Amino acid sequence: MTLQQEIVGNAMQMAVINLQPGQTVYCEAGKFLFKTVNVTMETRLSGPSNSGGQQQGGGGGMGGMLRQAMGTAMQVGQRMLAGESMAFQYFSAQAGEGTVGFAGVLPGEMRALELDGTRAWFAEKDAFVAAESTVDFGIAFQGGRTGMSGGEGFILEKFTGRGTVIIAGAGNFIDLNPADFGGRIEVDTGCVVAFEEGIQYGVQRVGGLNRQGMMNAVFGGEGLSLATLEGNGRVILQSLTIESLANALRKAQGGDKQGPTGGLFSTNAG
Repeated sequence: MTLQQEIVGNAMQMAVINLQPGQTVYCEAGKFLFKTVNVTMETRLSGPSNSGGQQQGGGGGMGGMLRQAMGTAMQVGQRMLAGESMAFQYFSAQAGEGTVGFAGVLPGEMRALELDGTRAWFAEKDAFVAAESTVDFGIAFQGGRTGMSGGEGFILEKFTGRGTVIIAGAGNFIDLNPADFGGRIEVDTGCVVAFEEGIQYGVQRVGGLNRQGMMNAVFGGEGLSLATLEGNGRVILQSLTIESLANALRKAQGGDKQGPTGGLFSTNAG
């Protein structure tokens, strides 16, 4: 059963979902906006199972319950390590059709991705908003060297299974395929929102250790690294980075100490 959803709004978009009886969606804590009274809300530490989001029973007696508890603890531990919320909120319609709404946390766009079971999707931390219970949420670890160089952390959200997943980002979105640009594109590390499985994600230094490379790093506003995306598949980029938004707010409050360079020598505190 296809999830009926609509993305509404402009500068701060929202997702409005019409749930049919038997359908369940879940969201990260803090993304819920509103619901009709016949939609139930339940908070769980566990993520959805491959059987459609219902928690597995304690089959196998005490051993089964122990395995389930250990699995839940591992899921929670991974999400905490990634900086995600510990719990998910699940919504199901009772006695007819129901409606539930979700919103992101930054001014920007939302996008509904349709998974058909053949390709996973990867997204930046905090991009996840909500998904059908038939979509599994996981954590993917990029190579430590790649992640630490990229400045965005080496942990990504991973979505597998079948169904709809809704993500959000800052600013406006643009969809690209590296195959349309010779197979490879280079992107500001903070602008990558999501990409399909099959896209190779990496990080490279901006220029070499020479005069022009140092000029790029110090005065170019990009720091020392760029993200690289290679292959044939869909890539979603955002026009606004969290760092640039934070810098703009600090500047408006008179606390901008970055100066005209905007690069490596930024003195802004986190």
